[in-house]
Amino acid sequence: MNAGLTPPPREAFEREQGFSDSDWQRCLPGAVGAHPLALPAPGRAVVTMAQGGGRLDLQWTALPPRRIALLSLPRLAVRYRFEGVDAAARREFMRYFDLFTQRGGG
Repeated sequence: MNAGLTPPPREAFEREQGFSDSDWQRCLPGAVGAHPLALPAPGRAVVTMAQGGGRLDLQWTALPPRRIALLSLPRLAVRYRFEGVDAAARREFMRYFDLFTQRGGG
């Protein structure tokens, strides 16, 4: 798909992520690439965007696990809030972030 045709993510949105809190925190440093990452409090991360001086605030809370028969899958509710990051930079950042955090297989 042509990234130029994909609408950029909004400045603020929420998603459900299939991670436990500890797995999410282990994954974040790789998912943000070269951008500096700070974990100032439990359930919170701040990503400083290299270009333009903007940032991404992440906040998450654990949800009850999703159960499918005997299978139990962890879940987090994650809030994303970009500040001072233009649409093109948001799109590029989230493209990489989503590929890095993609789970499952086939």
